[in-house]
Amino acid sequence: MCLIVIGWRASAAFPLLVAANRDEYHHRASAVAARWPDAPQVIGGRDLEAGGTWLGIRDNGRFAAVTNVREPGMAKGARSRGELPRNFLLGSESAEDYAKQLDYTAHSGFNLLLADGEKLIYCSNRDLPPRELKPGIYGLSNHRLDSPWPKLLKAREDFSRAMNTLPDEAAFFNLLANRDIVSDDLLPDTGVPLEWERLLSGIFVKSPTYGTRASTLLMQRANGAIRLHERSFGPDGQLTQSSLISTSE
Repeated sequence: MCLIVIGWRASAAFPLLVAANRDEYHHRASAVAARWPDAPQVIGGRDLEAGGTWLGIRDNGRFAAVTNVREPGMAKGARSRGELPRNFLLGSESAEDYAKQLDYTAHSGFNLLLADGEKLIYCSNRDLPPRELKPGIYGLSNHRLDSPWPKLLKAREDFSRAMNTLPDEAAFFNLLANRDIVSDDLLPDTGVPLEWERLLSGIFVKSPTYGTRASTLLMQRANGAIRLHERSFGPDGQLTQSSLISTSE
């Protein structure tokens, strides 16, 4: 699954801050964060199976990110969730209008964050209706926004502290690298076997077959300049690549 912590206008110097882990099966083909060859104004990773993305931003600050909702046994949606952020990044509608026109029945459970430079919108087909988020720090994993899962509470707390060290990146990557497993008495009950609840309780998820594939730090300065730094990982959490894309205004 995944984890996103976002600071929306919580810092005057960095109005958009995102620290995120993308968790996925290691066999699923994907491309690391880069400018898209067919849309070079967009920066982000790409799912090479369905063609979508989990997180991306345009040069103009248009941002989108998606997480799945953990609901084992539910029927699979007709369309890929990765198309939700992809289509927003490639489009021109406001975040609010885009959220209003989505077909919320076409996808498996999802949470979607959309920012157009004016508003940050949270929408989910498991937590309707869409709503605008006020300035602050928010956390999103595989349940509703700011669900009090231990790893999400920890990540938000560490993110808040890391903001005091800006523009240094170390504290943000340290929080994304946290592999602590939550004790059984604090685990959420999401319908998966106990061994999976334990595995997924870490901020950084590590196993031979499934785990954190990418840790991403996205920073947008008040002047619009963007810095996206991503670390990629293979099975058992082995670092495989680091990529850095930045713009200037």
